[in-house]
Amino acid sequence: MRKRAEQVEETRQRIVDATVRLHTTVGPANTTITGVADEANVTRLTVYRHFPDLPSLFVACSQRWMEQHPPPDAASWREISGVETRARHALGELYGWYRSCGVELLPIVRDREAMPESSQQEMVESFEAFADALVAGSGVRGRARRRLNATAGLVVSFWTWHSLTIERGLDTDEAVDLAVTLLLCAAQTDGSS
Repeated sequence: MRKRAEQVEETRQRIVDATVRLHTTVGPANTTITGVADEANVTRLTVYRHFPDLPSLFVACSQRWMEQHPPPDAASWREISGVETRARHALGELYGWYRSCGVELLPIVRDREAMPESSQQEMVESFEAFADALVAGSGVRGRARRRLNATAGLVVSFWTWHSLTIERGLDTDEAVDLAVTLLLCAAQTDGSS
């Protein structure tokens, strides 16, 4: 009985790993159950036995990928005082993470709308957590706060990192410097808040 349970778990992991490979190469929009089955060397029926619907397969795939590529701990950023100090540390970690796994993240972020609603929402919430932690406790209020929040969302975006480093050729430190400068400009109050 134990041998059978081990085989079932091994098959399940092959399916998850196959899904991760496809999501990080061709992207979720181009990943089919047939493709997953072929990549895992199982039948479509076997995939459905382990994952009765796409959301359950996406959850398992996401969990597996995050175990292999843990993102920065945004909650720890809140302990760093000062917007500039926190931003330099946080964006250094985040942009470093993007650099280390950006090739795999690109198809996932690009195809976000092809994912189940729950997976899309989880992705949005994770980026919001990065942005919120970046500016928590800033003391900025009113319109200036709205501007600061919008800027925080912009600088933590994968697409911002991608544009600055991949498309425009900045190194990580240069991208962090530019993002911090933008964030600090947004944090300044102008008396009209």
